[in-house]
Amino acid sequence: MSEEFNIDDYNTITEGAATILFPKANDVFYNPIQHFNLDDKLGITILEALAASGLRSIRYAKEIGNVKKILSNDMSDEAVDSIKRNVKYNKVENIVIPNKGDAMMVMYENRDPFKRFDVIDLDPYGSASPFLDGAVQSVSDGGLLCITCTDMAVLCSGGQTEACWAKYGGVPIPNSPYCHEMALRILLHAVQTSAARYRRTIVPLLSCSIDFYIRVFVKVYTSASKVKQAASKSSIVYHCTGCKSFATNPLGRCQKNGTSTIYKVNVGPNVDSKCNICGSRYHVGGPFYSDPIHDPEFVKEMLEHVKKSEDKYKTHKRMIGMLTVISEELPLPFFYTSSTLASTLRCNVPPLVTLCSAILNKGYKVSISHTNCMAIKTDASPEVIWDIMRCWVKKNPLTKKHNDSEVVTKILKIEPSFEADFTIHKDANPTSRKIKLVRFQENPTKYWGPKSRPKKRKESDSNKDDKAQKIQKTSK
Repeated sequence: MSEEFNIDDYNTITEGAATILFPKANDVFYNPIQHFNLDDKLGITILEALAASGLRSIRYAKEIGNVKKILSNDMSDEAVDSIKRNVKYNKVENIVIPNKGDAMMVMYENRDPFKRFDVIDLDPYGSASPFLDGAVQSVSDGGLLCITCTDMAVLCSGGQTEACWAKYGGVPIPNSPYCHEMALRILLHAVQTSAARYRRTIVPLLSCSIDFYIRVFVKVYTSASKVKQAASKSSIVYHCTGCKSFATNPLGRCQKNGTSTIYKVNVGPNVDSKCNICGSRYHVGGPFYSDPIHDPEFVKEMLEHVKKSEDKYKTHKRMIGMLTVISEELPLPFFYTSSTLASTLRCNVPPLVTLCSAILNKGYKVSISHTNCMAIKTDASPEVIWDIMRCWVKKNPLTKKHNDSEVVTKILKIEPSFEADFTIHKDANPTSRKIKLVRFQENPTKYWGPKSRPKKRKESDSNKDDKAQKIQKTSK
């Protein structure tokens, strides 16, 4: 690349403290919707393995203190040219090192403990699964992995189970209300499985479902003893095809024996062959990471930081909203939604606050989820949830008979074992709703979503015309 460039050939894009020169020809990948994805804090020695324009590397260099080195890598010639150009334009040549190379080879070449990176950022177009093996080996002990995946059709829909299994070693549940949380947990299970092969274990700090992608922040430690716990942190889920009730079953269990711990295979299944609520059969999903996917102390510190740095982040209002909702989430896998429960019984949808109040008044815990605005995450059993819904139908009778629905008939023919108390509970309305935070994103632009892959530079129209003329002459 020439050291000089004509600034008139480029558009300028500013995010945070970084301004990049973006080619008008659009031959380097950039997606403005992922501004939220770029607003995060990291560490000391950083590898951005798939850097594209180099924007994130430059932001790290300009916005984080005490950064020694950032290796900004991409295997595209156009991308590396862009990185070099933007590094020079932002005057961060002493920190950011542009590099052309295969991301996997770069990570494998830095597996030595003395060469490992404190932070590795993976933000590919699509799935991060091919890069996980190299990442878990080349991140330092106690280092941070920041991983983005945009292949939500594979991770969420259940319509591409074979692709999800091939990429992540897990199977999603088709059309489940908690599909985005399961996507996070399947990804975390893939990271944990990759790390365990090298006697390494993971500690999720923050796991976010954002717009059309997911992003997780995971610490990696070397610990043979912690690796033994991996099976007990991996579960499968039985999801009823009729009433959408679910039950999770860990693959392993830890049993204390004095001062030592014995690791055993778990027993199961913990459900009958047919659902005891409606008599339908189950779908089986997983395995997935079933331990907490957020670290409460880390989330608290992040929230305090963002509140103090409102001028620093363009998306700070949404960041505060999402982090607040995450801080309110119960550390349990999966949830119901008020709409799914009502749809099963073909009744009016109970207000979320009303339904949460009934659960709290019965003595159970309940929260919402950042992955679904209608989520009901609770430690109450399916039996309790459906007794509450039976009570709701008694108070709000169905407008017409639904004799054609075997599921509705089976659920409602059973009398509730208690009288649900729908009196509004003081804790049913979370803080994030009370203070009217921006908790769930609305579509930011028309036709928004994942952008197409960057296009390689094409031949000019004149060159194409010349070739066409030559072909015509030859044919004559």
